[in-house]
Amino acid sequence: MTAPMIQDVAAREIAPGVHVVPDERIDLVPNVGMIVGGEAALVVDTGMGAANGRRVLERTRELAGDRPLLLTLTHFHPEHGFGAQAFRGEATLLYNESQREELAEKFESFVDMFSGFGPAVAELLADVELVLPRITYGDGAMIDLGGKSVQLQTLGPAHTRGDQIVFLPEEGVLFAGDLVENRFFPILPDEDAHGSEWISVLKRLETMDPAFVVPGHGEVGDVSLIREAREYLETVRSLVQGLAGESRSLDEIKTTLDPEIRERYASWDNEIWIGFAIEKFHAELHA
Repeated sequence: MTAPMIQDVAAREIAPGVHVVPDERIDLVPNVGMIVGGEAALVVDTGMGAANGRRVLERTRELAGDRPLLLTLTHFHPEHGFGAQAFRGEATLLYNESQREELAEKFESFVDMFSGFGPAVAELLADVELVLPRITYGDGAMIDLGGKSVQLQTLGPAHTRGDQIVFLPEEGVLFAGDLVENRFFPILPDEDAHGSEWISVLKRLETMDPAFVVPGHGEVGDVSLIREAREYLETVRSLVQGLAGESRSLDEIKTTLDPEIRERYASWDNEIWIGFAIEKFHAELHA
């Protein structure tokens, strides 16, 4: 694996003052948001490691000048937030309380896990530091950047315990993090991920009917991205329930469904996560 670095590409302005540095479909690189108001700017996600964080900070300063900066994360995972140390002294960090707790609890284990993905990733994480937010909130918060209002909402547990969306109601822009990805299989990574709750969250996001959806990974789209993610999870859940009702074992269900799902979603990447989704929905049947 090559180093998952945010690329030197132009930020795309998808609405007035709302910019996205695209992931270029590079594994372990997120879409990064920069929202610039008249008085302040908000950064959404940092990339993985201090080197990526510095790139995001430099790009933000090009857009925001000397405006005060805030930083928030869609969720705590390393490729989204483990570049936060580059913003120490440069920005006010604002996360939801669930995300803060999950970050503090899982930081070391996720550094170890991701470092095992290969030498290039391990190098990015070699000097990573745990950086906790200065400000936390509960279910939601409103930020006024100066003529630009931004809503933060806690929506986990779904992909993680502390999933957060960033929504600009006037512009109709939704930063969904990994709750929504464009042609990547949804990731249910650990015990705090929950498939059916995720489906419920996606239904809520659909009702918001955003004009622009910035997924955690993949190209910017519209509300159809949310619908596709929901329909995929509902499909896997239904298939698992059907085979479990025939008294199939988990291994039999995975062996049967994995190739079928790969064929149905042949244009999607990261097939490794199909099996994890099957396991999660199977576990729900016995919870």
